[in-house]
Amino acid sequence: MTVLASNRAALAHGATRSRDPDIVATIGGTPLVALDRLFPPARFQVYAKCERFNPGGSIKDRAAKSMIEHAIKAGKLVPGVSTVVESSSGNLGIALAQLCNFYRLNLICVVDPRTTAQNAAIMRAYGAKVEVVDRDPATGEYLPARLERVRSLLESVPDAYWPNQYANEYNARAHHHTMREICEALPGGPDYLFVAAGTTGTLRGCAEYIRDNDLATRVVAVDAVGSVIFGPPEPWERGHRRTIPGHGAAVVPPLLRPGLADRVVKVTDFDCVRGCRQLLAQESILAGGSSGAVIAALQGAASWLEAGATCVAVLPDGGDRYLDTIYSDAWVETNFQEIPPFQDLDQDLDQDLDQERSEP
Repeated sequence: MTVLASNRAALAHGATRSRDPDIVATIGGTPLVALDRLFPPARFQVYAKCERFNPGGSIKDRAAKSMIEHAIKAGKLVPGVSTVVESSSGNLGIALAQLCNFYRLNLICVVDPRTTAQNAAIMRAYGAKVEVVDRDPATGEYLPARLERVRSLLESVPDAYWPNQYANEYNARAHHHTMREICEALPGGPDYLFVAAGTTGTLRGCAEYIRDNDLATRVVAVDAVGSVIFGPPEPWERGHRRTIPGHGAAVVPPLLRPGLADRVVKVTDFDCVRGCRQLLAQESILAGGSSGAVIAALQGAASWLEAGATCVAVLPDGGDRYLDTIYSDAWVETNFQEIPPFQDLDQDLDQDLDQERSEP
């Protein structure tokens, strides 16, 4: 008797087996990989938490799962009836589209012109309705306009529910597990955690896990130049227009709490592009814009990280959705008037070490 026939026979006789995992069950458990080529371990060790391996392609799968499943359990969402309404620059919209399709929920995702055509097409493929808004006339930013449209939809769409990733505690709670996975791979936790800040859900969830488990890990929040998350922009930041979504914000997220980050590092869009391209050239990792921001922050930290430190860089998504922007020479040259040169970090670190040796 074949294995298949044997299984059928067993089922016919009432035998039971454990339920096979569905696509939602594969969210989380992403790999931690060493970045020894980009950051030579003789100075400090860097590992990347590669969130592109979630089924929806980004770390936002974790938040979407946490928020949607809680809302269903609480009776705020009814499969087959309710409509989820949310604002997103891309990744959360895709994550919600996947979850809403799975749980038979409608989705209206409010995006802005920075959202790529590919991201919008993926959302629509899952059955989501995508609405595009223009800049808020008062601030010149997109986020206020997106939020205003969400509030309007909530008033007009029957059985509408707003997860509100910017204020939803279950966004942050999802990342207690993210940090737990890191600590399972690196017992005791790393010395430093570098994480991009947008809604601050990842930042808060990881920081809370570190605090609750009395870990010595220091948290470095990576923000965008011109962002207001950690305070008003400095004079030199004003007028800087962000073109790469995923980190930074024009509104302080309600999820933010004082003291979550031990240090804040701000990076430019050009830094993001350079970080992404160096990560690809050295490690063969095709990563998204906020991942490039984290890499750029780590490169800048080479001057103050102590020798022998262990660092984890959370890379929120992959670069396949940025092929027409970050990885397009034409787009980069149009937006920045130059193509970032490849920079040999080995040489930079050697220079740092030589400088340290020469200091009294």
